[in-house]
Amino acid sequence: MNVSIQKIDNVNGKITVAIEENDYKDKVTAELKRIGKTHTLPGFRKGHVTIDQLRRRFGKQVKSDVINQEVYEAVINYIRENQLGILGEPLPVEVKEINLDDANYTFEYEIGLTPEINVDLAGTTLPYYNIEVSKEMVDEQDANFRERFGNQVPGEEVDEKALVKGSIMELNEDGTVKEGEDAIQVVSGIIAPMYLKSKEEADKFIGKKLNDKVVFNPWNACEGDVTRLASMLNIDKEKAAEAKANFEMSISEIIVVKPAELNEEYYKNLFGPDKVNNEEEYFNAIKEMISAQISGNSELLFHMQAEKALVEQYGNFELPQEFLKKWLVRRNEGLTAENIDAEFEKMIPSLKWQLIKERIAAVAEVKIEEADVTNHAKAIARQQFAQYGMTNVEDDMLADYAKRILEDKNSRSRIIEEAGDMKLFEAIKQSAKIEDKSVSIEEFKTIAENAQ
Repeated sequence: MNVSIQKIDNVNGKITVAIEENDYKDKVTAELKRIGKTHTLPGFRKGHVTIDQLRRRFGKQVKSDVINQEVYEAVINYIRENQLGILGEPLPVEVKEINLDDANYTFEYEIGLTPEINVDLAGTTLPYYNIEVSKEMVDEQDANFRERFGNQVPGEEVDEKALVKGSIMELNEDGTVKEGEDAIQVVSGIIAPMYLKSKEEADKFIGKKLNDKVVFNPWNACEGDVTRLASMLNIDKEKAAEAKANFEMSISEIIVVKPAELNEEYYKNLFGPDKVNNEEEYFNAIKEMISAQISGNSELLFHMQAEKALVEQYGNFELPQEFLKKWLVRRNEGLTAENIDAEFEKMIPSLKWQLIKERIAAVAEVKIEEADVTNHAKAIARQQFAQYGMTNVEDDMLADYAKRILEDKNSRSRIIEEAGDMKLFEAIKQSAKIEDKSVSIEEFKTIAENAQ
């Protein structure tokens, strides 16, 4: 078998495969014998069909299949052995039924060649925006943590996060308490203003004190959600669907959250043992925590801006456009000769970025190790735990959770890609000139919006 390449231009080529009978004859015979062991023909016992009968019955189909397989493998092996950079997959120049009476054949395949890309990151300058952690951000996080670890205690006045207990009585249109068997009366009701859908109704409770009475409309408070309304008034959904009158709540108890005090027990619950020992260390730890949480935003913006800048700087290279269009149409049902031109234009930036990215990874020798994948999965696990206020999760638990995440094939593929991107952009930061800039959260939002 003879395989050769003809370079049409810098990004297009044609591979020719000349195959002779000696290249496939033995494999055709072997396949026919295999068929003979498993098939039964009239007049022959299973496994005793003669090779001549097999050749007459199956010869043409087997020959066609073997030749196609041999030729395609020859093309792939030629590309691999000669380290040809190609885009897409080889496409037959002409798809036609071969004359199986012939002994020798010639096949041709179009290929799209990877363009030569020269990337000099040392001559590239990229911005990196670090978000400043303000005192307001620290104070807000402190208040959230202390509330989360606080205690519910009796209060004297209803605030936005209080629980209000008392009787809830249905009113007549004139504002008097409705009586009778059909009246809705809740002896021990509970209202949490912060969870009411209507702010107007919720505000009616704010500032009220013990023994005060509040006239409100539960239907409006729940915005007609009969499930919520039935739970609030302790009635079934059918009755709740008709409960549109005003009600009066007599406040007998107010429960508020008393924020946790800054002490050793609180520090331990929040950060784990022996991590924080005093108020100064506590606020420094919160600042570091916030900085770590928002650093992902800085990294995401850097990735976005770096990709755009590098494509603009190094993306002026030729692509085998007509070949790629043809390949994409054959691979995707939604693409046709009529819409491929418009769709391909949309693909060009991401395609060029993919090629630039691969070139950078090759030059910087970026390799994804299993440890990179595991560490990224653990970082995701740590972030998920933190969302539920679990900031001091043991490493063993993180490792176990990460392992379970990676057992899902789709999650694993995504995490491998993300871990690879992290190493790639780290390599970019190491090689390019990075201009670090500190900005406020408001400034950062403006920059990010403009970048998008």
